Formats: sequence, structure tokens, C-alpha cells
Amino acid sequence: MSMTNTKRRLGNWMPQEEQAAARARLQIAAAARERSRSAPAAPVVRQLAELVQRDAVLRMNLSRAIDDALARGYELGYTDVDELMTIVDYLASYAPPFDAQVPLATPLNLVLDWPMCMPSGYAVFRDPAFNAQLRHVLECWCGFLSGPHSRTHLTTDAPHGWFCDAAQRKMGLADYRCDRSEPHWGFASWNDFFTRRLRPGARPVEEPANPAVIVNACEASPYDVRDNCRLRERFWIKTQPYSLRDMLAGSATEIVQRFSGACVYQGYLSAFNYHRWHAPVSGTIVQAGNVSGTYYSALEAEGADARGLNDSQGYTTAVAARAVIVIEADEPAIGMVACVFVGMAEVSSCRIVASTGQHVAKGDELGFFQYGGSTYCLIFQPDVIREFSVKPPYRDNVAPLKVNTRLALAGV
Repeated sequence: MSMTNTKRRLGNWMPQEEQAAARARLQIAAAARERSRSAPAAPVVRQLAELVQRDAVLRMNLSRAIDDALARGYELGYTDVDELMTIVDYLASYAPPFDAQVPLATPLNLVLDWPMCMPSGYAVFRDPAFNAQLRHVLECWCGFLSGPHSRTHLTTDAPHGWFCDAAQRKMGLADYRCDRSEPHWGFASWNDFFTRRLRPGARPVEEPANPAVIVNACEASPYDVRDNCRLRERFWIKTQPYSLRDMLAGSATEIVQRFSGACVYQGYLSAFNYHRWHAPVSGTIVQAGNVSGTYYSALEAEGADARGLNDSQGYTTAVAARAVIVIEADEPAIGMVACVFVGMAEVSSCRIVASTGQHVAKGDELGFFQYGGSTYCLIFQPDVIREFSVKPPYRDNVAPLKVNTRLALAGV
């Protein structure tokens, strides 16, 4: 079983059409230049700029990636590293607006779209020092989004308010807890809204007493299913096989070994989805932790394509910042289930709320993506899954599989 080969820009994080994307980049660049005239750059952005300037190879690669993208005719909104840093600084205090047609939920990804998939860009976005400093920038933005000044668009004002009629229909906001009589519907910040909680009964656990029913851990659309996955793979090739040792980096050897020949299910999240994670099975957590990684690294085999990061989702499971939670199921025939929640681009803050040694019931909360989250995997030991409820080909124009609904049936 496998995904289709059709190129897809997934999840409504950015505009689908390049013309609309280019206009959005120009608008962001103009706002950034205006802001820079009256406000100094944030310290974390200055440190990122200083890192690039003092590292000759990093500066050369990033400058060349920008030049190559411009030479190919792409409208970036900037022409050099300094202009890019001005935009990065502006986006560190940017509150995303609602727009179902031209979404701008991951504006930095949009700004970096083309340089990151130029030949020189691949090296930049894999550079450990660059990613470490980029993490500080994203943490700074996450801090802004966790404060009251991020609530600019938490209003009912059309077309960009997240509570306007169009947004309510798009996101099914009636399913979530809020107080519509309060300013900003009672949400303390953008992240408070983004990590909103469901109303009681909005996502009931399907057959909670039946251990054979494995439920969906994230509100996500199916992306891929692969059987017979190996512990170590050449995951940089275009077919993007799952490299289990890399996906489960930091896990004990005896845990990883149990997944040799595993079955992997992968789903991707939309900007409009529910972003909390739930246990797919009942059992005991034997591992829970975060793995550091990249943020905008795409796969060379996908080529110069604005959808490169989306189309590299198999690869990102092994290299991107992520949370790994391994559950020893109560049902012995299921064994261990590894849950890998992957942050991509701005959507890289993975917060775990469950702990090692804790027993969870099917459907219990495990954690959440704080501002976003774009892809996740469930890894099953060989010969556990009898069948999946979702069938290929997987298409973009269908509703995501709701959390806590049946994902698969185990052969118990």
C-alpha cells in the first residue's frame, strides 16, 4: 500500500497557487520593511544574522540559494540575506489571519519556499548550528503567539477573523470549548485558540472496550501506509522509505529492534484541524521524549518545487523535530505501538503531557502541537494490523479522519 505519485501541497498552510504565494511574500516584505524603520530587530534574529555572517560557508550557501531562486524567476520579496533577516524579524511577532482561499498559517515557510529547495539551500537547512539558532527564533515567535498581543485576528470580523462565519463553518468551531460572551471568545492567546479543547462528547472513542480497534491519534488526512519497513534505510531517495532507527532516534535498542519489519501509517494535519494527540491503544507508556532536528529541510529528490517540504514528509519523519511516544499495549497481540508526532517548518513545537510509566486508556490525551503540527506516524510491529479503515488512493479533497475514530483493526 502506498500514496499516489501526484504532487500535493497539503494542509492549507500556504497558498496553493504560486501567483498568490508571490503576492503574499511581497506584502509580507513590504510590512517588514516598514516595521524595521521604527523597531530594532529581536535579539534572536540578530544572533541568527550574526551566525550566517561569521560562517563563510553558511553565508555562501544561503546567498547562493537566494540568487538561484531569483535567477529562476521566483518572486521572493527579498534579494539578499540582510533583507531576509528583516522579514524573519517581522514574522517573529506575526499573528496569522484566517483565509480559507489564500492561507498564511506558515508565513516563514512561504518566505523560504524557493531558496530551501535550491541546490545550495539543502545544505543550509541541514546545518546543525543554523537549525539550533532557527529554533530560538521559532521559540520567540511561539512566545509571542502565547501572549495576549497575538489575538489580533481572534475576532468575528470577516474575512480574516478566526471566528467569522466562514471560519466557523470551515473549522467546525461548534465542536470546541469557548465562551462566546467573552472578548476573543475567552482565549488568552493565539496558541490558546490553536490548542483549543473539544467539547465533551465531540470525539467519542470508537469501541473503547475492544482491543482490536486501533483509533486515530491525530485529526489528520491519510498520507501513506508502508509494510515491511527496515530499521535503517536510504531515506534520502525519492521513494522515501521509512528508516525506523532514525525515526525513533534516542530509543533503546531493544525497543527499536521490536519494530523491524514494521507497518507505518502516516497522516498529515491541516491548519484548520484539531491539534491535540490521543492514545491509539490502551497501554503503558514505556518511552516519551522529544528529538531535536531540522525545520525546513526538504529532500533533493523532490527537486525545485514549492511543495517540496510537503512532498518530503516521509523523509521528515527521520530528520525533523519531533516527539516520540512508545506504548506497550495492554493487548499482548498488539505489542508496542510507536507514535511519532513531527513538527515541520513553523509548526515544530511538540508538547508531551503523558509520562513514562503512565497507563493510558485508548483516547487519552498524549500531547499537542503548540502552533501547528503537520504530520504524524503510528508504527506497528509486524503482522499486527489486519486491515486499515482508510484505503488508497489518498486524496486531498476529503475530510480528515477524526481523532478517536477507527483507524485500523488488529488481528487479535
